[in-house]
Amino acid sequence: MPQVTGVAVSPGRVVGTIRAMAPPVAEPSAWERIPRSSDAVTESERIPAAAASAARALARRAERATGEARTLLEVTAQMAVDPSLIQAAQELVITGRLSAARAVWEAGDQVARMLEELGGDMAQRAADVRDVRGRIVAELRGEQPPGIPEVEEPFILTAVDLAPADTATLDPDRVLALVTSDGGPQSHTAILARHLGLPAVVAARGIHAFPDGTEVFVDAGAGTITDEVIEDHRRRAAAWAGLQNHPLVHGGGGASLADGTAVQLLANIGGAQDALVAEAAHADGVGLFRTEFLFLDRESAPGVQEQAEASGAVFSRFPGRKVVVRTLDAGADKPLPFLVAGPEPNPALGVRAYRTSWERPSVLTDQLDAIAVAAAAAQAEVWVMAPMISTVEDTEDFVALCRARGLGPAGIMVETPSAAITADRHLAACDFASIGTNDLTQYTMAADRQLGALAHLNTPWQPAVLALVRSTCEGARRVGEGPTVDSAVADKPVGVCGEAAGDPALAVVLGGLGVSSLSMAPRSLPLVAAVLASVTMEQAKELAARALAARTAAECRDAVRAGLPILGDLGI
Repeated sequence: MPQVTGVAVSPGRVVGTIRAMAPPVAEPSAWERIPRSSDAVTESERIPAAAASAARALARRAERATGEARTLLEVTAQMAVDPSLIQAAQELVITGRLSAARAVWEAGDQVARMLEELGGDMAQRAADVRDVRGRIVAELRGEQPPGIPEVEEPFILTAVDLAPADTATLDPDRVLALVTSDGGPQSHTAILARHLGLPAVVAARGIHAFPDGTEVFVDAGAGTITDEVIEDHRRRAAAWAGLQNHPLVHGGGGASLADGTAVQLLANIGGAQDALVAEAAHADGVGLFRTEFLFLDRESAPGVQEQAEASGAVFSRFPGRKVVVRTLDAGADKPLPFLVAGPEPNPALGVRAYRTSWERPSVLTDQLDAIAVAAAAAQAEVWVMAPMISTVEDTEDFVALCRARGLGPAGIMVETPSAAITADRHLAACDFASIGTNDLTQYTMAADRQLGALAHLNTPWQPAVLALVRSTCEGARRVGEGPTVDSAVADKPVGVCGEAAGDPALAVVLGGLGVSSLSMAPRSLPLVAAVLASVTMEQAKELAARALAARTAAECRDAVRAGLPILGDLGI
């Protein structure tokens, strides 16, 4: 089996031997019961003790992680001691006399199936629940939990998929690359691989045909894995290794194309710890400050003062620089009890993000009050934007709320085809737009971005997605072309803060389409800056035209990469 192809999610080229993820914990037998002579209550009491031990192990991993990785691990640790899971398992022991291990297995499966039925991001959490379930069962049995192989030499890790508890603590000094047979480009695995700067390919269906110890060449930029390793592969891998040993450094001040055209380079962050990383990477500011982490796993929304302190901790790192705050992006697919009453049949198309303010306006207005308090005390240039905007009425209402609090610039996320197609009308009512390519791709292709089976659809290289990016940029230009337009309406900037911005080749296309700022994981800044510096705006526009003219996502990507020889020089 000479080559396997998957979805590229984090670039890099390596030669190494495959080591498969340790197998999952074996399912306890359905007939595993406690003897009649044993006390069911005593058996049930083993469950919370094992859950607490699993949670402590996850918490120790969290202590070694940072930023979003740390947050995900902390949330997973909390899942391990979730009272609903523990109590359901204990009830199965007492009423059904199941063993503690079997009871945990069945209770975990019930929770996971419920999450899968909800779909969207909730379905992604089902894998986390099953991971936690396995860890508790391993504790009950006195076994080692499943995890990354403990071997001395560096290796290429293969797996069906990885739970956040595993991905977040990957050691790039030991793991050369990551290849999974499942997962999508927006899964936890993909996002955290990019965060770590680890070459990664997901949805590589045939990867398990390669046995442990097989030497392979992984081209994570192209999404290919082959066991026919030739000298050219070793040369490309050496070029990538050289770049890691002598990494490019982004000196700040944005990116300049070869003809001097400026493109602002910003960072995506989730809190104050991420802000430190972005600052150290010389980001020009923050293009996406995700605020939902402060709201997760709570029975009620945080107060204005708590939110203001959290925002202020970020704003203080960027005096005189732009920080774009995204208001709460949560709802049915990220369940918060104070936002949405119950499950929905199709959460991705339900009451989420800005739409939650229709029924719970105080959550949004409190957040805007908190941002206003923090902005008034900071020297950062605070911009505010609302996610999941579909109608001009929503844009107008959001901007009015911001204006009433002295907040501005006020803008919107372009994540729906409706907003992209009518961008001129939206931008006549607000100050800026930021394209969220993750959701825009999902809604354009009608493909759940969490499903590995649909990963080939969920790529921003789809010509239809790029056509909507062009539509947004053209809409911004149309706002400023009317004969009666004044300076308060014209020159509305359009940025990209989705994962597409961190792909160096795609960044060139986005610039050619008219995007003026790109926001990404801080690790991506140097490569993106280097590739942008290799082209003029005229060349970027030509590559963008090639991309739009392509028939397929693969042809689109190949046509652009063929016009960027620097990618080969950089090993990406």
